[in-house]
Amino acid sequence: MQAQQTLHMMGTTIDIMVEASNAQELVELVCRLLKTYEHRFSANSDDSELMTVNHSAGLNAVSVHPDLFELIQIGKKHSLDQPSNLNIAIGPLVQTWHIGFDDAKLPSQTQINEQLALINPQNIILDEEKQTVFLSQKGMKIDLGALAKGYIADKIIAYLKSQGATSAMINLGGNLLVFGPNPKRPGGFWNIGIQDPKRPRNQNVGIVKIYNQSVVTSGIYERHLQVNGKDYHHIFDKNTGYPIETQMASLSIISKLSLDGEIWTTRLFGLPIPLAMRTINQTEHIEGIIITRDNRIAVSNGLKDTFIPLY
Repeated sequence: MQAQQTLHMMGTTIDIMVEASNAQELVELVCRLLKTYEHRFSANSDDSELMTVNHSAGLNAVSVHPDLFELIQIGKKHSLDQPSNLNIAIGPLVQTWHIGFDDAKLPSQTQINEQLALINPQNIILDEEKQTVFLSQKGMKIDLGALAKGYIADKIIAYLKSQGATSAMINLGGNLLVFGPNPKRPGGFWNIGIQDPKRPRNQNVGIVKIYNQSVVTSGIYERHLQVNGKDYHHIFDKNTGYPIETQMASLSIISKLSLDGEIWTTRLFGLPIPLAMRTINQTEHIEGIIITRDNRIAVSNGLKDTFIPLY
């Protein structure tokens, strides 16, 4: 038996498909789990568990759920590793620009400088024994938007496996994870489209075949702000406080865990393209596809047989 559901949550469209004897019941349980995770990780909901940490910046440590502690701990590690454009302390900068929301604006240089002083991930103080998080500067804000969807997708699929699902797919808007055979295709592979950054949604440059894997894509084509004829996208340079200037239009990571896809699309997006591709080829558990602004495509070594260009 197969059941499907589409819902709008976490600022995106979420698609769920489950194949199991009690598929509809599992889909409903997944929807409830998604609401729990949204309340735990959201940087845009004032009453989320994460925002309790942010509201306590410079004041006191906050005891948090083990899932939230784990994701902040992973995020801090990868924010400090090199090379990396990931920074989970970037919340003040994201909130100041707010690209993708109705109140988006171009901040003044003074405002940007003020926020840059607040985004050092070293100032996220973690106590593993007590499971507490303390932001040592008032005004700091953690933003897990670059990681939470991957972490949540992995948790959802692990739960469905534990409940006896034979196959499943969850797509959290640009973050897709599959488990088991695709019931609609002989051979069981899932064919996942890689979006053409220059064309409308669902217009793809190619297809990647996956099995028990995730595809995560970061791109500069999703959310924009236009001011005085200049276009600003939503992926920020943690050094300048402005959107990253890059020849990359999109970066897709294929991995077993969706969280790894989130980590590496964010770490590598905006780096020099040869460095990003070299890092992908040297990192065992990931593969990648880079599309440039002028529509050139670079594919990592492990995808030569599974990526099918469409033109």
